[in-house]
Amino acid sequence: MSTETGPKETGQRSRKMLASTAAANAYQKQFGLDLKRRVVDDGEPFAIVQADTPHELFHAMDVPIITNQWWSAYISAKQLSGRYFEVMAAHGYPENACKYCSLGLACTLANDPASAPWGGLPKPAVLVARMTCDCIQHVFGQWAEALGTEFFPMEAPAWEHKDPRWFAHSRDQWQDVYDVDRIALMVAEMRDLIALLEKRTGKRFDEAKFQHLMEQINVQEGHIWQAAQAIGTARPCPVSIAEQMPNTMIPQWHRGSDWAVAHAKRFRDEVFERIDAGLGASTNEKIRLMWIGAGVWHDPGFYQALEETLGAVFVWSMYMPFAGPQYIRDLQGRPMEALASRICGMNEVLHLPPWMNGWMVSEAERCGIDAAVMLMPPDNRLSQSGNKITARSLEDAGVPVLVIDADMVDAKTWDHDTMVAMVRNFLSERGLA
Repeated sequence: MSTETGPKETGQRSRKMLASTAAANAYQKQFGLDLKRRVVDDGEPFAIVQADTPHELFHAMDVPIITNQWWSAYISAKQLSGRYFEVMAAHGYPENACKYCSLGLACTLANDPASAPWGGLPKPAVLVARMTCDCIQHVFGQWAEALGTEFFPMEAPAWEHKDPRWFAHSRDQWQDVYDVDRIALMVAEMRDLIALLEKRTGKRFDEAKFQHLMEQINVQEGHIWQAAQAIGTARPCPVSIAEQMPNTMIPQWHRGSDWAVAHAKRFRDEVFERIDAGLGASTNEKIRLMWIGAGVWHDPGFYQALEETLGAVFVWSMYMPFAGPQYIRDLQGRPMEALASRICGMNEVLHLPPWMNGWMVSEAERCGIDAAVMLMPPDNRLSQSGNKITARSLEDAGVPVLVIDADMVDAKTWDHDTMVAMVRNFLSERGLA
């Protein structure tokens, strides 16, 4: 690929209407610079972790982390995914490997400081992931080997208590919802992880700091939850998911920090102000859409493409309403157990029945959803797991579903105009446009 012309652009930028969106993006940009300085320039011990691991332990110890999904989205946004996956194929990896989890490994294998963000990642103190999918052990084990470090796997045991309405009880009945034995196993593993981090980084785990962090996370997620509830009932929708995502996810990477708590409140207040003023994401809202799956990070403008022409507004994605049921916990004097309950079911409730379809049907009803668009990444088994059952459940509830075969970070098969036309035609065929 020529470095003079750069990679082919396959997506479009999203429109920003909120001051809080600009503030979140500016903060994250500075955070990226500071993180690069700490781990690349200064050589501070850091960790590479999956999104569904206990970030709170690292935050309480002030150990920098690079979240694999954030790193993948970062690489994808720079239009580098196609090149790196070609490198993986050249190394003998199957072309149908999970793209979301393996893009960071692909960047490391490419070993090209000239193209890699930050010149590539240095050796971390540890890599951490839950065994939620068959590919995780292979990807993280081989990534750790390529970086010359250790992989700390965390179990993802079967969940016997299958409550489709888990979200209604998770705040104060988390011990019953998530199973005592699963919580106990996660706590034991987190204690082992703390011991490893103390050994590898020389930093100590502060129980009081951790307790305060958990309390502040409840405050932060409460602000996001209030905004999500308001967006679900407001007509028109004040903020599309193109702006919901950064204002939720960027604070989530820093959850419990003073900035994250303050920003969540700022975003909530701006949402309330737009609702009071009657302002909508579209001036012509007619169709309320639900997005199921991770964000298409290489084409954020996709979500706003039909707002004005058809009045089709994506009002829902998993990121924002997830804040309430999956993050807020009555600590009950046991912050470590409360954190374990948050972590041990995170992927399951998003990707597996009956939790996934039970929650999403309830959310579709709450938000007055007219139709759903579901991402079906062809090579990501976890993100496919509950999709067909969830699509069927939504259809049975009167919500038509369009399934798009595409990947959240691999833009190779994605074309903005084609995908927008697919949604437009689907809405027309279902009599919504």
